[in-house]
Amino acid sequence: MESQFEQYADYDIIKRINEGEIKLFEILIRRYDPFLYKIGRTYHYNHEDTEDLMQDAYMNAYCSLKKFENRSSFKTWLTRIMLNICYQKKRKMSIKKEVVTSGIQNEESGQLSQPSSYGNEKITMNKELGHVLENAIHSIPEDYRIVFTLRELNGLNVAETSEALNISESNVKVRLNRAKTMLQKEIKKMYSPQEIFEFNLIYCDVMVNRVMNKIYELREKALKDKLLE
Repeated sequence: MESQFEQYADYDIIKRINEGEIKLFEILIRRYDPFLYKIGRTYHYNHEDTEDLMQDAYMNAYCSLKKFENRSSFKTWLTRIMLNICYQKKRKMSIKKEVVTSGIQNEESGQLSQPSSYGNEKITMNKELGHVLENAIHSIPEDYRIVFTLRELNGLNVAETSEALNISESNVKVRLNRAKTMLQKEIKKMYSPQEIFEFNLIYCDVMVNRVMNKIYELREKALKDKLLE
C-alpha cells in the first residue's frame, strides 16, 4: 500500500484517515516502523518490549490524530509520543527494580536471573544487527545516545531533534558531537546507520496487523456504544 501513496505527505494521509479512510493508517505504520524501532532499542528494550511500545505509540497517535494540527511534522509528533512511552516504561521498571532489589538484599547472589527468552532474543538480534556498534551506542550516556539515534540513525534535523527532546538547537549540536567522540571510530567505519537496530519487513507486517486489528476493534466498540445510546 505504501508505494501507492509515496507522493502523499503525512498530513494529506492523516486528513483522509480523519475523514474515515482508517485503512490508510497502515501507510503511517510502514513509513515509521524502522524509525520507532530504533528509538525503543536505544532505550535498551529488547525486541518484544520494543514492539509493544511501538504498538502503544501508534494507538496513542491514532486516538489523538484529530488533534494533530501540523504545527510540527508528524514524524516529530510521533517521536515525542514514542519517547514519552519509553520513558514512562523505564520509570516503572526502575521503581519495580527498587522494590525487587530491596526484597532480595539478604540473598547470596544479589542478582536477578535473565528471562529464558533473553537468550533467544539475543541470538536473533545478533544475526540482524551491527552487534558491536549497538553495544558501543549503549555504552554512552542516555542524553547523548538519544540525540545520536535521532540525528544519525533516524535522520531528524537539528530543529526536529530540538523540538522532540525540548532542548535548544545548540544543545543538540553539542550532545551529538560529544556522542560521536565517545563512539569508536573504527566501528563507525564498519557499519552504516541503516544496519543499526534494523527492523526487517517481516516485523513491519506483524506490526501492521497488530495495530490495525486494535484500531478496528476500537472502531467496532465505538459503533456498538453509539448504537446503545
